[in-house]
Amino acid sequence: MLKALFLTTLTLALVKSQDTEETITYTQCTDGYEWDPVRQQCKDIDECDIVPDACKGGMKCVNHYGGYLCLPKTAQIIVNNEQPQQETQPAEGTSGATTGVVAASSMATSGVLPGGGFVASAAAVAGPEMQTGRNNFVIRRNPADPQRIPSNPSHRIQCAAGYEQSEHNVCQDIDECTAGTHNCRADQVCINLRGSFACQCPPGYQKRGEQCVDIDECTIPPYCHQRCVNTPGSFYCQCSPGFQLAANNYTCVDINECDASNQCAQQCYNILGSFICQCNQGYELSSDRLNCEDIDECRTSSYLCQYQCVNEPGKFSCMCPQGYQVVRSRTCQDINECETTNECREDEMCWNYHGGFRCYPRNPCQDPYILTPENRCVCPVSNAMCRELPQSIVYKYMSIRSDRSVPSDIFQIQATTIYANTINTFRIKSGNENGEFYLRQTSPVSAMLVLVKSLSGPREHIVDLEMLTVSSIGTFRTSSVLRLTIIVGPFSF
Repeated sequence: MLKALFLTTLTLALVKSQDTEETITYTQCTDGYEWDPVRQQCKDIDECDIVPDACKGGMKCVNHYGGYLCLPKTAQIIVNNEQPQQETQPAEGTSGATTGVVAASSMATSGVLPGGGFVASAAAVAGPEMQTGRNNFVIRRNPADPQRIPSNPSHRIQCAAGYEQSEHNVCQDIDECTAGTHNCRADQVCINLRGSFACQCPPGYQKRGEQCVDIDECTIPPYCHQRCVNTPGSFYCQCSPGFQLAANNYTCVDINECDASNQCAQQCYNILGSFICQCNQGYELSSDRLNCEDIDECRTSSYLCQYQCVNEPGKFSCMCPQGYQVVRSRTCQDINECETTNECREDEMCWNYHGGFRCYPRNPCQDPYILTPENRCVCPVSNAMCRELPQSIVYKYMSIRSDRSVPSDIFQIQATTIYANTINTFRIKSGNENGEFYLRQTSPVSAMLVLVKSLSGPREHIVDLEMLTVSSIGTFRTSSVLRLTIIVGPFSF
């Protein structure tokens, strides 16, 4: 009797130790068990429920701690020397079935469990087709089973610690957690076990001594993709600026700011974790790196346009003064109004100059000069008034740009008629009061007018260039004048 009681106590201790063992740090369980994250301990795997067709040859599956057993469907179980209980009736018409009996004939061979269960070793299984497990197994009987109601309801039984007699006169577990008879701390969670209870820490906490301390999940990588924030009993993940949490609340994915909330004024380029703004041609980023400001190209350089630079949003354009037109976007070119449109009369001739035009009479001769077919104004020898005047006057016109560099050769005068035994000399007769010009003789019959002072326009200069012809023997003397009208344009182009 003492030996049977010892086996019963040992069996209960083994079962209770498997139920109440609490793993604090490790989540690795032995074969046949899996980790329960709620209870924070290993729990038995019901192979009969998850393994398809666990037992072959018409055997039935009986779950056991850390494994399972295969028993014949006709197996009978005898508890406390009672009459055999038929668990499963054999199907009609079944032949050749072997009947297996799980016997618990005495306390020495089987440990009686409170609540109507029993523990049997594999050696207690009879039958040629019985498959044994590696550990002892437990078969529990439903207390509500009417077959378990004893014939004498008034019979009192003695239950082990943690159990109490039910109205059906069987030992049933006491739920200490519901009854409030446990001694768990306020920061612990009570877990009811068969015949006992366990005090566990809530999820996110671990037991350290008698206290539950927070588990810093952020020190156990890799929880979060970028940033981990530990909280009492839990944690949450954060992402760096430019990223957002994915649906799994762990991974950080890039935010495409150009699609979500485009803050760029003109062009937006998404990059990993951020974005950059760029501006169209003619604009530059402002100090906030978002907006675009117009670039005043006209301020950056004074050489963009030949005359005037006009700034426009995102660009610039060049303008030319009246009488000029823009060529190649930046250069000013004189418009020849005499070829396009002018207001000169029929008895006038149009003379184009840089930046404009002027109308001059087609017959510039003044009395006593007369116009010859060669467009010369000749004073007739027969006219007494012509004796002290130049024999001929030729009218010429030329245009120069304002502020032309000096010294500069601008006009050449040359004799059209050459006489033998004569000497030709050249001089500026009038129009050079300020000394802007110099006449340099280049040959016996020609001379070059040189600009020695810069001229600014718009301005008109009339210079008389005289050629004196004297006979080498002194028999005659004559002169001819070239009246040169020099028009200085208003600009240097």
